[in-house]
Amino acid sequence: MKFLVIQFSWILFNPLLILYLTLFCNRNQRTFRPKKSTPSGSKGAQLRKHIDATLGSGNLREAVKLPPGEDLNEWLAVNTVDFFNQVNLLYGTLTEFCTPENCRTMSAGPKYEYRWADGVQIKKPIEVSAPKYVEYLMDWIESQLDDESIFPQKLGSPFPPNFKEVVKTIFKRLFRVYAHIYHSHFQKIVSLKEEAHLNTCFKHFILFTCEFGLIDKKELAPLQEIIETIIIPY
Repeated sequence: MKFLVIQFSWILFNPLLILYLTLFCNRNQRTFRPKKSTPSGSKGAQLRKHIDATLGSGNLREAVKLPPGEDLNEWLAVNTVDFFNQVNLLYGTLTEFCTPENCRTMSAGPKYEYRWADGVQIKKPIEVSAPKYVEYLMDWIESQLDDESIFPQKLGSPFPPNFKEVVKTIFKRLFRVYAHIYHSHFQKIVSLKEEAHLNTCFKHFILFTCEFGLIDKKELAPLQEIIETIIIPY
């Protein structure tokens, strides 16, 4: 598996924009859940504008950094929404290929298999197909994002003391979707001409997780070869 070298431009540094264009212009349009947005007038909306501006500059390493004087939790929150949207859209292009018949387990190659538990309704990890795992995951993340005691919507509302741990769990599980896509569906991504968008989104995701220490190294093992091409120059 080879990580493609991408010649970046403004549009490639706006992964959500290019993914929306890809999906809506595709005649075989797939179904995906609506994009989560930052509430209008919130602090997150201001940070959202900063993200758009820095991504447009073409420097992902700078784009992931905490803006001077900004609150870390606010920055983590608005980016968590963005990365949820990115993974949701990427996977949405594969739903007709990632089926219970084709992907009976949520795996990342022969060495790694992920089982689902949310600690509430499903306390003991269960084996499920890849599409069922992603469905459970996206529903679970969406419930976290909609919970104002975890992701407050109003300026000045406090974040919970364990907020970074919540974010780390979300990122760890989003990474598993990337790992499954690369190991099980990369050739299909290539045939759909989406590899540049996938690689750009993944590079952005990894640089952000490395900047803030959001995923333990052992969890990154399924895509370590690709990740090294991203972080070695970092």
